[in-house]
Amino acid sequence: MAQKHDNDTEVRTTELLRTSQSWDGAELPDYPAGRPELVAIRYHFPPRQKLDWHHHDVMNFGVVQQGELTIITVDGKEKTVREGEAVVEMVGTVHHGENRGSVPVVLDMFYLSQNGRPLSVPHPEIPLD
Repeated sequence: MAQKHDNDTEVRTTELLRTSQSWDGAELPDYPAGRPELVAIRYHFPPRQKLDWHHHDVMNFGVVQQGELTIITVDGKEKTVREGEAVVEMVGTVHHGENRGSVPVVLDMFYLSQNGRPLSVPHPEIPLD
């Protein structure tokens, strides 16, 4: 929670997210056994661009730094995440992200993985349109 301060000389914190569920309400899986590998990636989505269909085997979450990103599942569920908002991705559910806006989306994603595991698994057999 944000704390109220009388001046800008103190460190302030704002909790953006605390959950055990992905954005679609599914419970996240337990952590796998073994050594963790944490990965942080900044994505830049040009206006009106889409990622290909994919799914994640590892838990991940992110914060939109700029713009609005819409995430769509293969069965049509959607969530739009706006600048400053955090989102927990689904594990095992096929989806893609797209920038429907006119400004680039900047998205910082944080993956809770293990060495050698892919961050996402592509599904080229599913057409985007």
